[in-house]
Amino acid sequence: MEFRKIFDTIPEQFDKFRPRYSQELFDSLIAYAKIGPGKKVLEIGPGTGQATEPILNTGCDYNAIELGEHLYAKMKEKYGDRPNFHIVNDDFITHDFEGQKFDLIYSAATIQWIPEDIAFSKTYDLLAPGGTLAMLLTKSEYKSTNPALHDDIQKIYDEYFKPETPYPHRSFHYQNATNYGYVDFEERDFYGKREMTADEYVAFSGTHCDHMVIAEPYKTKFFEGLHKAVLAHDNKIIFNDTYVMYLTKKPI
Repeated sequence: MEFRKIFDTIPEQFDKFRPRYSQELFDSLIAYAKIGPGKKVLEIGPGTGQATEPILNTGCDYNAIELGEHLYAKMKEKYGDRPNFHIVNDDFITHDFEGQKFDLIYSAATIQWIPEDIAFSKTYDLLAPGGTLAMLLTKSEYKSTNPALHDDIQKIYDEYFKPETPYPHRSFHYQNATNYGYVDFEERDFYGKREMTADEYVAFSGTHCDHMVIAEPYKTKFFEGLHKAVLAHDNKIIFNDTYVMYLTKKPI
């Protein structure tokens, strides 16, 4: 199974444990792109809506394209009664948007799954002149909150983290958007914190694509090890999150 399709096998777990973004990020994005009623927005790969509701709540004409059929069904369940909500179950790479133009196209930890030339050239073509492309992602660290726990967890990774297929998408270069006609590229960072129990941490870790493809007997030992490590440190792990937003525009 392709990594970009593997999340579709765990829609409920994905919905419950994947991190959300800060309201400050959305306030910044909405103001920057001037999103509200009368504006047309496309979200690429919304998953189960980790970055959907604040944009939908502006009253814009919200559109989404989701590859996974179960993630698509979850989105319909959550937002299908909203009159400004529209979603299709298809592959962004091959989908025909039939001449639609958008004022904002955005993705939350999604665009890196698309080959760079398609990601930037197709979004550029789909944007109206002056439209915004926004690319969101979360960077997290817990070493500073508990170095001893960090060291114990790293020992588990060293011993048991043996995915059958390595994650291939760490080399996506967001700043390369300017090679495809985009201008005014910038990064804006926002901050948050998450605290999890051992059970919650294991469930969250189980939503990482490269963790999902660890083979037995390593997989069971890996997740059991993570659970025991957090239990041994007061059953608590605290993440410091940085919500990264890359912004760029199509020239007028």
